[in-house]
Amino acid sequence: MANDQPITIAGNLASDPEMRFTPSGSAVANFTIIFNPQRFDKNSNSWVKGEPISWRCEAWNQGKLIRAENICNMLKKGDWVIAVGVLETKTWTTKENEPRSRIQVKIESIGKDLTFHGQAYAANDVPAAATSSQWGGNEPVAQSDPWGAPPANAGGWGTATTSEPSF
Repeated sequence: MANDQPITIAGNLASDPEMRFTPSGSAVANFTIIFNPQRFDKNSNSWVKGEPISWRCEAWNQGKLIRAENICNMLKKGDWVIAVGVLETKTWTTKENEPRSRIQVKIESIGKDLTFHGQAYAANDVPAAATSSQWGGNEPVAQSDPWGAPPANAGGWGTATTSEPSF
């Protein structure tokens, strides 16, 4: 993305990403991201759908970066994604010798938007990170935090239990 202006797009994958290989063996993933805009109409007190926006995208493997393969292995139709890339114009000539072109996005970074993915915690559930005190450890987390609770003899502002300052 040297001096190109990056764009960020968000939306749902229209279909599973497709992997293909060039004659030289380079892998590329092709997919489409669709965004369905909505706006709230105060007059009708309801949401109004706009015209869907469709972005044709491609992502390439680059050396040891296996971006195209990761996209095809990790993402599927319907996933809500956020992608960063640059706009490119692809031009070609048909068999009838007619010039054609289209604008697409060359993806540099993409991932699932965790706002809409993952598992929500119930009120009494404890996240996995809170069950151990070290990376990969199985020790229980200490239940009482001596610094998190007020001192036993504190009476709040202006209601100290002793006449002497507590320092």
